[in-house]
Amino acid sequence: MRPFWIEQALFADGSLAPALQGATTADVCIVGGGFTGLWTAIQAKQKKPDLDIVIIESDLCGAGASGRNGGCLLTWSTKFFTLRRLFGEAEAIRLVKASEAAVGRIRDFCVEHAIDAELRLDGTLYTATSRAQIGLLDPVIAALSEHGINSYQHLAPDEVVSRSGSARNLGGVYSPVAATVHPGKLVRGLRRVAIEMGIRIYERTPMLDFTSGERVTVRTPAGSVTAPKLVLAINAWMASRFKQFERTLAVVSSDMIVTEKCPELLQQIGLKDGVSVLDSRIFVYYYRSTADGRLMLGKGGNTFAWRGRIAPVFDQRSPYEADLTRSLHDFFPALRDVPVTASWNGPSDRSVTGFPFFGRLEDAPNVLYGFGYSGNGVGPTYMGGQILSSLLLELDNEWTRSPLTQGPLGYFPPEPIRYVGSITVRDAIRRKERAEDEDRQPWLVDRLLSKLANAAGKSDKA
Repeated sequence: MRPFWIEQALFADGSLAPALQGATTADVCIVGGGFTGLWTAIQAKQKKPDLDIVIIESDLCGAGASGRNGGCLLTWSTKFFTLRRLFGEAEAIRLVKASEAAVGRIRDFCVEHAIDAELRLDGTLYTATSRAQIGLLDPVIAALSEHGINSYQHLAPDEVVSRSGSARNLGGVYSPVAATVHPGKLVRGLRRVAIEMGIRIYERTPMLDFTSGERVTVRTPAGSVTAPKLVLAINAWMASRFKQFERTLAVVSSDMIVTEKCPELLQQIGLKDGVSVLDSRIFVYYYRSTADGRLMLGKGGNTFAWRGRIAPVFDQRSPYEADLTRSLHDFFPALRDVPVTASWNGPSDRSVTGFPFFGRLEDAPNVLYGFGYSGNGVGPTYMGGQILSSLLLELDNEWTRSPLTQGPLGYFPPEPIRYVGSITVRDAIRRKERAEDEDRQPWLVDRLLSKLANAAGKSDKA
């Protein structure tokens, strides 16, 4: 099943790249035609125009996580405490600033190259949908203010309801440094620009395997690519392909629904622009309007993958469609009679830290990788492109010196402990947040188990 956004983008675009036939050579081979692979190729080509780059993609560019997300272009600012704990204060400040700069740079790139990605720089609103969530972001906002990097402002409760369109939101903070985007049109636009730059793209060309050495040869069903350098940009699919990464990820779905067009109703309830709205639970609810007048709502933390393998459920309608529809009606009673057009889910590659990591394969220094965006990749994949392109060109800069390039910073337990533990923690979080929604005190064991998921959550809690 094609992701909803990709179906829309293909309808507007219609072009397909050929599959690879026969053997070819290049300076760089990139496996994966999503945001990470495309931004890496584009930024490397910008730095060194004569570089010969080949991208191979197993399906269509964007058919993976890049075309299945909710289109919320966010920053790392709310994770400042975790950044500081992992990388130190100076690097944490730099990374917050870089993640905010990425929003503007993606916007500028779209303008420069006429990519109609429906990008709307209307900011983001983090809300509280229960009394227990009120004030959770206050400590990190205070720390951001202390370092002169705070973009958030508290809104009065009535303004939160007005901006978010829902009385379920009891309080909230707003930042203008965020955007929403049509992810399918963005990724297909990047693909077009890459081709125009001379980057060769082969779709419907899966990597079967590769042989390492001074020159790496990637084998595909009907051909091969040989290059001195290889970049693996397959994100949630990494854990199931490479044993060394098996315990670095917990692959979990984020499930979404989108309504039929209802622009007048959205205007009436207050959703008049492209603001993204996210609540403050661990497995967050998030929603936004679309440029063509639909309402998209999603929720993370649902289906977990055994051993990181991408199960068939990830390519089907969401098994949580009914639950999401009930939540949609709970947030927006006025939309109760608006049909749901589509539902889908996508695999999110959640790392132990909640941040992506980059590096070189063991015993293969000319094979680079980057993944682990943990459900927030639309903006940070631009930074991933900065990192991987700098590593490819062997530059000495703030990206190649960043601790993000040191590989995974933690490991999940082995199976079956990881899978059973993930389900146990997920269910504890659900019970805890259901109790909070009902203004009840959660069980102590559920509160303790829920703390184990904070690294993979949306924001820091100090």
